[in-house]
Amino acid sequence: MGKIGLIYAMEAELESLLERSGAEKLETVAGVPFYAVAPGIVACAGGIGKVNIAMATQLLLTHYAPDLVLNAGVAGAMENLPVGTLVLAEQFVQHDMDTSAVGDPVGLVSTVNVTEFPCTGAALLARQLQQMQVPYQRGTVATGDWFATDCPRAHSICETFHPTLCEMEGCAVAQVCMRNGVAFAALKSVSDRLFSKAQQEEYFNFPEAMKKLNAVVLPLAQRLLEEMAS
Repeated sequence: MGKIGLIYAMEAELESLLERSGAEKLETVAGVPFYAVAPGIVACAGGIGKVNIAMATQLLLTHYAPDLVLNAGVAGAMENLPVGTLVLAEQFVQHDMDTSAVGDPVGLVSTVNVTEFPCTGAALLARQLQQMQVPYQRGTVATGDWFATDCPRAHSICETFHPTLCEMEGCAVAQVCMRNGVAFAALKSVSDRLFSKAQQEEYFNFPEAMKKLNAVVLPLAQRLLEEMAS
């Protein structure tokens, strides 16, 4: 039987999944809590930002050896998408990586030497979401250690990377999975719209966006396991 690892940033994002699944706490490693949410499915909350989530991803891979890592959570929309819209990531970029002063393209991540990190498990998710008749969008997601708001920096990110969403963790998860040779996918729920005057009000209602996402994540992961086993 295969295994799936679910990784979130905040425990508040994970909360409605734990309630829905009746999860069992497994352990806490280096401050990262791990839960058994269903047979073959482990979930954790790795923390906010790229360093926290990268460390948690490696712990997840080392301790539980999933065949697929699914990053779930909220994100800000850089396109005009309604709050609660589900977005299946096609690829990630790191908008705050910039070594252009030495001739590199903006966003190039040294050592792995790529700008775009593909979601290698996206086709699996897309197939299952379609069979579940769950509506979703697809797009590029920009990651960086910055809570994005409507300002010149946000407009520069849009012009450079043309992302659908912006958040603070996903590309770090993708990078760790790439270096470990593990399949990766991400499903995000729009919590706020960057260029809306109501952005702050929308964001602080993110638990509602997470409830919608987590209502999909667990049955989706279970269906993915069945497909991986067939």
